[in-house]
Amino acid sequence: MERSLAQVEPLIDREMSAYDRARAMQDALDVEREALGYWDMVWYHLKHDKLTIAAFTVLLILALLSYSAHPITKYVLHTDPNEIDLFKTYEPPSKEHWLGMDEVGRDQLARLLHGGQISLTIGFSGAFLTMTIGVLFGALAGFLGKWVDDIIMWFLNTMSSIPFLLFLLIITLLFKPKWYVLSIFIALNGWMGVSRMVRGEVLSVKERDYVLAARALGVPTGKIILRHVLPNVIPIVIIMTATSIGGLILIETALSFLGLGVQPPTATWGNMLTKAQGNFTLGPHLVIFPGLLITLTVLCLYLIGDGLRDALDPMMRGH
Repeated sequence: MERSLAQVEPLIDREMSAYDRARAMQDALDVEREALGYWDMVWYHLKHDKLTIAAFTVLLILALLSYSAHPITKYVLHTDPNEIDLFKTYEPPSKEHWLGMDEVGRDQLARLLHGGQISLTIGFSGAFLTMTIGVLFGALAGFLGKWVDDIIMWFLNTMSSIPFLLFLLIITLLFKPKWYVLSIFIALNGWMGVSRMVRGEVLSVKERDYVLAARALGVPTGKIILRHVLPNVIPIVIIMTATSIGGLILIETALSFLGLGVQPPTATWGNMLTKAQGNFTLGPHLVIFPGLLITLTVLCLYLIGDGLRDALDPMMRGH
C-alpha cells in the first residue's frame, strides 16, 4: 500500500502544479482584460470570433466585386450587362461565359455584379438612413419626454398604421421612381421600430446617476445627449444596422416578386431572381446564382450582427 502511494504522490503533485499554472495564467489573462477599455474588449472579442471574421470576409469580397463591376465587366469579361445576343439564350456556364447567359442572351455574371452593386447600395444606404432618423427621433422622445414624446409617439403610431405594400404601390404607380428613390421609401418604412428601441434605451439611460449629475450641473441638453446618452445607445444601433441591411435586401427581393421593386433593365439580385423563376427548367443557373448570392449575403449580415451582439454586450462574452 505504501509503495502505491509513493508512486501516486508525484503524479498528484504534477497535476496540481499544472492546475496551478493554468489557474495563474487565467488570472493573469483576466487582469489583462480588466485593464482594457470597453472598445478594446470589443475588438479583442471580435478578433477571436472566427465565424464573425469569416462572415465579414465573405461580405467584403462580395462588396468589392460588386462595386468593381464596371472595370471587371469592361476589362475582364469584355461585355456589357445589357448587351443582348439572341443566339445564346439560356446558354449554361462555360469558359466564355462563366455563369451562363439569361433569357435574352445577356451575360449572367456581368448582370450579377452590377445587380449586386445596386442591391448592396439599397441595403447600406437604406440602413444608414433608417438608423439616422430612428436614432434622432428616439433620442429626442426618450430624453425630452412630456409633450415632445407624445407628439413623436403619435407620429410613429400613425406612420406604423399605414400598410407598407399599399404605400409603395401608390408611390410606384404615381411617380415611377428610380431605384435610389425607391430605396429611400423602403428605408422610411423601418425607422419607426428603431425609434421605439432607442427611446426605450434612452429612458433607461437618462435616469442613471451620471446623467442626473450632468443635468444638475447645468450641462446643456444637446451635450448630455451627445456625450452621455448616445454612446450608451451606439452598441444596439450597430447591431440593428447590421441586421437591417440584410432585411432591406430581402424587402427589395420581395417587392420585385410583387412587381414593385427596381424595374428592368436595371439589374438587382431580387428582380433577376424573380424574373428567372419562370424559366427554371430552361436555365436553372438563372435561379441558382442570384438566390445563392442573396442567401449568402443575408446570412453573413446576420452572423455579423450576432457576433457584434456578443462582443458589444458584456453579459454575452462569457458564453
